[in-house]
This record gives sequence, structure tokens and C-alpha cells, in this order.
Amino acid sequence: MPAHESAQSVPSQNGTAAELDLVAIGSPLLDVIEMTTTQQLAMVSLEKGTMTLIDLVTANAVQELMGAPRFVSGGSVANTAVGIAELGGTAGYIGAVADDDVGRTYTENLRRAGVEYEPSFSESAAGDGLGTGRCIVLITEDADRTMGTYLGAASTLSPAGVPTGLVERASIVLLEGYLWDVPAAKEAMRHAAATAHEAEGSVALSLSDPFCVGRHQREFLELLLDDVDILLGNEEEITMLFGASSHKDALEAAEETGLLVVMTRGAQGSVVLTPHGPKAVAAAQVEKVVDTTGAGDLFAAGFLYGLTHGMDPVESARLASLCAAEVISHTGARPEVDLRALAGAAGLLPE
Repeated sequence: MPAHESAQSVPSQNGTAAELDLVAIGSPLLDVIEMTTTQQLAMVSLEKGTMTLIDLVTANAVQELMGAPRFVSGGSVANTAVGIAELGGTAGYIGAVADDDVGRTYTENLRRAGVEYEPSFSESAAGDGLGTGRCIVLITEDADRTMGTYLGAASTLSPAGVPTGLVERASIVLLEGYLWDVPAAKEAMRHAAATAHEAEGSVALSLSDPFCVGRHQREFLELLLDDVDILLGNEEEITMLFGASSHKDALEAAEETGLLVVMTRGAQGSVVLTPHGPKAVAAAQVEKVVDTTGAGDLFAAGFLYGLTHGMDPVESARLASLCAAEVISHTGARPEVDLRALAGAAGLLPE
């Protein structure tokens, strides 16, 4: 059931409201965050403003060049799940970690944030010497972020690692585009999408990164045919997905899919494709942009929270914009204020 057909909670198979607003499937990664300069960034062979998959040797080498990084349990859609919980919603998470100190710390951190997470530690990761994944986030003076990602145990996610019961309890299941780089994880996400639809839930896809879209354009377009109801991406990602020459052409192509699509455009706000056509939503004001890490993740949190709590897509995008504005006002991909109180004071929570 496409989420834009009804802004109310999506019913589960037994006809009752879903127990969880969101279940997110992604890569559990320990974020290693530090401010840097463009000159320093050039020393680590990562392309500015993108996410690059790296091996453990490279990850360790980059970390050695860092001074005093900040460590946060993250991963793109894990940040979204935390944002849902901070808004007062209910969220679960699916992703593979190793049975190591980092994996146990990651699990405890996510649970403390209010997200339901029962990992089955990956035996194959232990056998292959893989540790829990990490994402090195280097933030330059212009608030752009460059990421080097070591997937580690996250690359071992398979259909067997997807708890069917958890997926069936979700109003919306959110798939992380980044994870499409892992062959076994593709099947895990397809399995989760089919399970969600059988339980009358909806499926959302976060495109994650332009380079990710470039690698998997055809497969992502195929997903839109039967597996996805809600598409989330920024202007560059959605334009690349549809092979368009401008964001307006991309929106026209997206509109033909019949899906609920939201395109973020940074300081220019966002555009939501509604049953009544595209609607522009202004960006929430922020005094100073410090770090864009997590902006899309928290935008998704506000948007999907709104959809699962009776708000229409445009109202949901306004809430999403506020959530994104909060997270870009400081370093790191997690809110530093009471997100629900902030949204309530702005009059953006559902009645």
C-alpha cells in the first residue's frame, strides 16, 4: 500500500495498527568524525563530498592521520531510526555486526536511543576476521562531508538475518541504498520488501549517495516498479537516477512512477510529489551550517514520522526540514536537543 494513499498508520495483516512506525535495514557503522581542511583531505585519497568503500587497512591508515575524532554509533538509516524515536515514535533496526566490543557497544548505544535492535551476531564475520563496520567522516570548512566506509560485518547481511516478525510489525520499512553494494544484502532487502507488502506495510528507499545511484541505477529503477512505495533522495541523486538534465526533468520522470517522492535541495528546501502535483517546501532556517552529515537521514526521520502519525506529505516535509536543520547546526548525525520539544514549539507535530 503506497504510503501517500493514506497518511494514517498502515494496517498490518491482522487488521490492527502496526506496532512500529519504522523498521530500517542498513549498515551498522561506528561513525568516526573529525573536522578537517581541504588540504588534509587530499592526503587521504577520498573524493570530496562522496562516500567511498574502503578496506580495513585504508580505514586504519586514515584514522591514524586523525587527531581526536568523535565516535558515534551510526549508519544512515540507523540515524533515521533514532530520529523517529527522538520524535516520540517507535522504530526497529536490522543490520549485521560482529561479536566484538564495537558490535556490543553499537547495540547498547542504539537501544539506549530507543530503537529496538536484537542483532544476531554474524558468525561468518568472525570466521573471516571482519569486525563491526565503521564510517570515517571528514568535515571540511564548507560543512561538506567526505566519507570512507569499511562495511566489515555489515557486508554479511543475508535474507536469513532479516527477522520476519520485526518487519511484519512495521508501518514503513526503510531500505538503505548504501547497502545495495553488498550482493547478499540485496536479497535481504528484497525479502524484507516482500514481507512488508504481505503485511500491508509500505516500503521506502533512501538513495543515500550519488555514486551509489551511479553504480546501481538500473537496479534502483527496477525496484521502483514493484518493491518501493516511497522514494527519498537529494536533487543530485534523483536527477542521476532518472538520467535527467535538470531537477525539473527528474521530477517529471519521478511523477510518472506514481510513487510518493521527496527531493531535498539543501538551502532551497524540498519538493514533494503529491497526488495533486509537486509541492515546494521551504528549508527551515539555521543560523550556521556546521556539518551536513546526517541531514538526509534526519530529514527522512521527520518525513516518515509525519506520514505514520496522520500528517500529509507536505506537513511531513516541513517537520523533516526542521529535523535536518537541527542536525546540520553541529557536528555529528544525531540531534543534540530534544527533537520532539523543538518540533512541538514550532507547531509541527500532529494534533
